[in-house]
Amino acid sequence: MRTSKNSILLASLLSLALTTASAENLGTISVESSTIDDRFDSKRSEVSSTATISAEKIDELHAENIQQILQQIPGITTESTTGDSLKIHIRGVENQMYMGEKPGVAIVIDGVPVFERTGRVNIDMDNIESIKVIKGGASFLFGDDALAGAVIITTKKGAKYARPFGSVELGSHGYRKLVARAGHANKDMNFHLQASQRKGDGYHDKADYNTKYLNGKLQYYIDDTSDLTFGTEYSKRKKDSHGTVGGATEAENNPQSIYNGVQASRDYTRNYDVDLFKLFTTYSKDLEGSANLLFNAYIYTDTTTYMSAPQTKDATDTRQSSYSDDDYLYDNNYDQIQRGLKSEYRDSFGSSAALIGVDIRNNEYKNKVTYRVEQAKYAYPRGVKTNVGVYSIGEDKSNNKTNEQVYALYGEYKYAFNEKISATANLRNDLIKLDYLDSTSNEFKKDFSVYSYRVGSDYQLSDASTIFLNVSTGFRAPTINQLYAGSVSTYGSTQNNPDLKPEQSQNYEIGIRGKVENITFESSIFQLDRNNFIMKTSGNYGDTDTVDMWDNIGGATNRGLELSANSDIVEKLNLNVAYTYLDAKYTDYTNYGMALGRGTWDSPAAVQVYDVTGNRIPRTSEHTVNVILDYQASKEIKMSTEVNAKSSYFADDLNQIEIPGYATLNLVGSYKIKIKEYDCNFFARVNNAFDKKYYQSARTSSDRNEDGFFNDEDLSITVAPGRVVSAGLSVKF
Repeated sequence: MRTSKNSILLASLLSLALTTASAENLGTISVESSTIDDRFDSKRSEVSSTATISAEKIDELHAENIQQILQQIPGITTESTTGDSLKIHIRGVENQMYMGEKPGVAIVIDGVPVFERTGRVNIDMDNIESIKVIKGGASFLFGDDALAGAVIITTKKGAKYARPFGSVELGSHGYRKLVARAGHANKDMNFHLQASQRKGDGYHDKADYNTKYLNGKLQYYIDDTSDLTFGTEYSKRKKDSHGTVGGATEAENNPQSIYNGVQASRDYTRNYDVDLFKLFTTYSKDLEGSANLLFNAYIYTDTTTYMSAPQTKDATDTRQSSYSDDDYLYDNNYDQIQRGLKSEYRDSFGSSAALIGVDIRNNEYKNKVTYRVEQAKYAYPRGVKTNVGVYSIGEDKSNNKTNEQVYALYGEYKYAFNEKISATANLRNDLIKLDYLDSTSNEFKKDFSVYSYRVGSDYQLSDASTIFLNVSTGFRAPTINQLYAGSVSTYGSTQNNPDLKPEQSQNYEIGIRGKVENITFESSIFQLDRNNFIMKTSGNYGDTDTVDMWDNIGGATNRGLELSANSDIVEKLNLNVAYTYLDAKYTDYTNYGMALGRGTWDSPAAVQVYDVTGNRIPRTSEHTVNVILDYQASKEIKMSTEVNAKSSYFADDLNQIEIPGYATLNLVGSYKIKIKEYDCNFFARVNNAFDKKYYQSARTSSDRNEDGFFNDEDLSITVAPGRVVSAGLSVKF
């Protein structure tokens, strides 16, 4: 009811303000929104909080991963381990989840909506033209899982990348990077092909990783009003361990190792091999007047393999005190194919502008899990546990395929009422069809039809400043594993619940952006409510021996303040500040379940149920600040100092284990010089210059070591790497 009243109130205020304005002809305005191309980007009339980072800024930072880029945007947090894959969070949404779920953020690269098996995203840092972030519910443009916003990445293209280019970097923990690019450009077309490799030994035991990329793009100018772009990328990523330490004692006494002979300290998954392939084409045509037509077709494949679940029992169901760090129960094989076709048409009509788009997707997800070792097999006739043999090596634990078809229609309408006031409205409908089949002849079908919207307005305070406000929504459709868990799950006694509703988010926001003297700024106040929160009736990570099901039982509210400012203090000195205040709490979570102690199938451990309503959402710091000070000492020399700080946060839903905050200092220096016809750039970067010891992430949801107590010994921790130094040279030929 609160959501309905707020929406009605905002609509009434907009209507009152806008009907008092004269609908005069103000010249042509345009729609900047797009899920395909970034060429229409303009912040002046944007009614949502947005941020954009250019390729030039990304290249200047010489970052090892995208986390070091995104931390300069308020409201953005990331989770990274070794290598260059990570999860992106906006406004604290999904910081409480961690076992491979979707991140609550739409990730779009060159018009292709991409996500991997683990909810993480893999991005080639050396192939980014721009990053745009839209904050707040963004399903009105991007559909499923855009609960808290979207990250839109455009890869490099254009004649400026036709020059031959090479780069080499070396750094701490065996870090090495090589990049080579070559291309060609003329009046009819331009193209480039780029190959790169990032590898390292990592900062903990079994942390080695190796990622290879091959990508390219060709842009052909059909005539003066149309062009055709082809793009492709292939990446092959190998990584052993994520670097997770089990328990506080292990982290304090042996922070460089993830295994010391104690089963509870082993990483849950290892030997991650990921092969990704992307192919897309985009057609753009400028029509008469201000009209434009776009088509985008793509295919994106993800093949992921890894081993999971550290072994604790042998084939006779006898628990062992220790195992080798290579003893895991399952081999996981995951194949995903995303195919899609999108089209957008936009036009302007004096004081009005409109966009209409079609989004069609045909996705296929295959998941196969087999046994790595022999394990005891049981049946339960009439509720009695009976040993019926063993699962043999290579036998299926699960083998299933889900086909997902999406048919979406979306649009945007913008109207300028006078020189100062304009309004924007978006609407999208997604029809999602799920079709599941597994090797045990389970077959399920489920359809969802979901509407998403945004309505907002902007008011020009002056030529340099704008007030904006909006209400926007996001949604996440239930998965087959949630709808029919009792039939398809191989863990515990979860029941089916085919009546699950999609999760919904509503984002309310008011902000101001502009420029005062030499300071460019944006600030916004927001509240993001989540309804129909899908959780297990025993808690998201409650006891799996308890009969439960997935249900719409939870709720949360994330509210806060975001501020970004950039200023040229003096001619050679630039300051960039990003600050976030975040208050993220559960509004409805009365059944958080936790098993305490060690149980068996015959005698499960006792389950304690908690009401965590009102508790802070785990891993959401109240205060986050990033400050970058750039000094252009001369035309050739530039130096940067960066401070990144976070306040304390809770590692658990009970708010029992608090992790201290931290602040780190990063230093970057570069020297650019032209040697004959070659443009050379020498650079060095020091992350965490004072070698601060802190946890990169810490989480827990259960009595992990089964000692009957819930405390910091049950933590799952990723220890930060300490001081990291890298240096390199790049040359444009």
